[in-house]
Amino acid sequence: MTAPAARPPGPKGSLLFGNLPDFARDILGYLTFCAREYGDIVYLRLARWDAYLLNHPDLIDVVLRAERDNFVKHSFFWRHVTAIFGNGLLTSEGDFWLRQRRLAAPAFHPDRIASYGDVMVRYADRLADGWRDGEVRDIHRDMMKLTMEIVSKTLFDAEVERDVDEVGRAFDAVLKEIWVRIRRPLRIPDPVPTPGNLRYRRGVAVLNGVINRIVAERRASPTDRGDLLSMLMSARDDDGAAMSDEQLRDELVTLFLAGHETTAIVLSWTWHLLAQHPLVRDRLVAELFGELERRPATVADLPRLPYADAVVKEAIRLYPPAYLLGREAVAECEIGGYRIPAGATIYMSPWVLHQDPRWFASPEKFLPERWLDGLAARLPRFVYFPFGGGPRVCIGDRFATMEAALILATLARRFRFERTSEEEIVPFPSITLRPEGGVPLKLVRRHPQEPPPPQDPLGDSRETPAAG
Repeated sequence: MTAPAARPPGPKGSLLFGNLPDFARDILGYLTFCAREYGDIVYLRLARWDAYLLNHPDLIDVVLRAERDNFVKHSFFWRHVTAIFGNGLLTSEGDFWLRQRRLAAPAFHPDRIASYGDVMVRYADRLADGWRDGEVRDIHRDMMKLTMEIVSKTLFDAEVERDVDEVGRAFDAVLKEIWVRIRRPLRIPDPVPTPGNLRYRRGVAVLNGVINRIVAERRASPTDRGDLLSMLMSARDDDGAAMSDEQLRDELVTLFLAGHETTAIVLSWTWHLLAQHPLVRDRLVAELFGELERRPATVADLPRLPYADAVVKEAIRLYPPAYLLGREAVAECEIGGYRIPAGATIYMSPWVLHQDPRWFASPEKFLPERWLDGLAARLPRFVYFPFGGGPRVCIGDRFATMEAALILATLARRFRFERTSEEEIVPFPSITLRPEGGVPLKLVRRHPQEPPPPQDPLGDSRETPAAG
């Protein structure tokens, strides 16, 4: 049996900080460069941390599925976010994570998720009722507000309209500080009163305040409402003890932030892409009017909207909200013929795989048509994995994709979104892949007497092969 090689190829770094300066300067560009230049497994030294970037689905399968018990989330990245997410579903491990996952699972059962559809459409219509024809809005901010209100109502039966702006500013501050932390070669503990840590702690305090208020209001009226919060509050462990306030807070913050952030980002990039590709937009709207006419969309309509589904899939392919996944090796192991030491960080990037020409033709182009001929079923596992994979696949993946499709179907029939400038909108890679500076778009109202676009406008895909 051949012994594993000591170390895969990788870029040369500085003596003191290794590859961290280049990694921190342009995370997305550097990940892509490493994959294209050095192959399916790349060695990186990020200051004092050994890291390995996996760029092939078979190697990713080892970490996320086949040998998952040897890999935990306590990686280089997750060390920076414990104050926000604590020991919630996103960060907990082992039997404790499994118990919490089982407690939350009923709220994300397909039948339960389907029941949320009316709330999603109603809140989207309410948002559009406040828009004016011809105005320019930051659509990213609007999508953040909308999805925050939806997740609060569907999962916690709470209204947070009064908190949206404050929470948005707080989370912005937290994300910016995390971005600084990722780029820093040394970890500065949260209690150290640096200006960045103080901003970070103030942001976390705002988030905690909203969650604590929701819990306090529910405890004052403890009726079981059948939502996720009721399930978590009524849960008991083997000794009959209820979930501690601290653990309840960790789970609610995780689901509150992750539950709205992902969908808002997907929609923000989707509107941006549709504004750049009017033929795709017209084909989408033709499908929506053809199937729904002018009545509200429902969950039952979604299987009859394949192009809307393809638009969402393609936006997620180009701009995956979770652009980088990290794990830490518990014990020494072998991946791809190389020895991986215990404690090493393993990176897997949907950003890289989703734009790999081995799997997608013309990967840089926005071509929803590529998904219409069964591409999703043909792709190897872990080529398209925007929500992770294996047992720890995102619990809210169906929630997010259904919500995105319903909001898309609701708003696209009421307004056309147009670009206001040719200035490029660039991704900001912190915890998620937000559009830096927002997405300013002009709103053009679709009037009731306005005829819908033709049923079969030419798609942009006619320029290049549409198959993946």
